[in-house]
Amino acid sequence: MSLRAEVRSLREAQSHLEKRLERMEMLASVKQARSSRADTPAAEPAPAPEAPATATSAFVTPELAVVKLKPRAEPAPALPVRVDVVEPSEDDVEMFVSASPDEGATGDEALSPKTSDSGLDAAFEQAVAALRTGNVEGGVSTLLGFAEKNPRHARADNALYFSGLGQMGLKDFSSAAGTFERLITRYPAGDAVLDGMLRLAECRLRLEQKDDARALYTRILTQFPGTAAATQAEQRLASLSH
Repeated sequence: MSLRAEVRSLREAQSHLEKRLERMEMLASVKQARSSRADTPAAEPAPAPEAPATATSAFVTPELAVVKLKPRAEPAPALPVRVDVVEPSEDDVEMFVSASPDEGATGDEALSPKTSDSGLDAAFEQAVAALRTGNVEGGVSTLLGFAEKNPRHARADNALYFSGLGQMGLKDFSSAAGTFERLITRYPAGDAVLDGMLRLAECRLRLEQKDDARALYTRILTQFPGTAAATQAEQRLASLSH
């Protein structure tokens, strides 16, 4: 039994060596064909030799085209990526500020305020306090000056609104209407514009200008639906129709 097993093992080893030899011969022929095509590029490629009909033919490496890229003779030029930062001069900044007025402001109205923000806030509060304590004329004058000299301040629109209320308190409805018109024109996105439109319509009614008042109420309803101002405008329109 041991002799037969040894003979069988020798036969299997011989068969394995024969298959390996065939595979090596086919690979050598493929390499030779590629070498001949590389030496004679203009010639037609020679057909690959037919592999013997054995079990190893399924493992033949497919032929692939080899493309060689030539490196660039010179590297690409470097691009400058650093930019020196230069601060503008004070004269340039002043000229830019003077040439950039707020919407609706021209001339001296566009100049930046010289007073600090804290000082301007204090001046605004004092002017409103004057209205509340009875110095209506002084409060109106101060608030109008505040709005004209500081059109970029966050409370400039409120200054116009409160000064308009003071003028209404003085029964000067014509001046109050002009103040509310400036508020609406200069600060259409301000937080006081809706109340300013309602007050302007009230001034129009006091000046016997019902058509203008009705147009203002209708504008509030169409442009700002769902707001408290729209509710008031609807009620005022209903009262005007009677």
